[in-house]
Amino acid sequence: MMSSRRNLLFRIAPVCIGVVLTASSLLAEQSPERHGRKYKPPPETSKITVVVKKDSNGKPIMNAAVIFNPFKDGKDIGNLEVKTDPDGKVSIDIIPTGSLVRVQVIATGYATFAQEFQVDEPTKEINVSMLRPREQVSSYVDNSGKASSRKAGVQEPVRPKSTDPNAKPDSSAKPDSSKPAPSSSSAPQQ
Repeated sequence: MMSSRRNLLFRIAPVCIGVVLTASSLLAEQSPERHGRKYKPPPETSKITVVVKKDSNGKPIMNAAVIFNPFKDGKDIGNLEVKTDPDGKVSIDIIPTGSLVRVQVIATGYATFAQEFQVDEPTKEINVSMLRPREQVSSYVDNSGKASSRKAGVQEPVRPKSTDPNAKPDSSAKPDSSKPAPSSSSAPQQ
């Protein structure tokens, strides 16, 4: 009796499995595939390399701040600031191909560089020559090409000295230590 039940089970099991597989394949054909969110591939990117050097002697500038600000289809994508290495180089590979990129370079003691570049190829190399600060050009005085009269770094404002003889001396001024102070002793003077 036991063997007849086993034989029956072995005969019915393959048929049941076949029916289940056929039914699941029919259901799969009728319903569209669903994988959750729709996959959107990331955009193609370009590798941009910026080399920052001194204009005077061509030596690289280390720790210059290079700021990338890309625009795609008129939309601001964001910005990224990277510091140059000892060779004056910076490389990034996350800028979308076909975008307009504003590159700004800031280095201590040099005039700021800013220019826009169209990135249409997979790699782009940009060479930047940093200049020393120049005098401001105005409609009153032509200072084009003249070196800056102010030195780099923190500047103290120039305050004109008063020529009024009745003006009070500055209270923060120190007394002149070259003259001896009057003595208060009652010693006889000769």
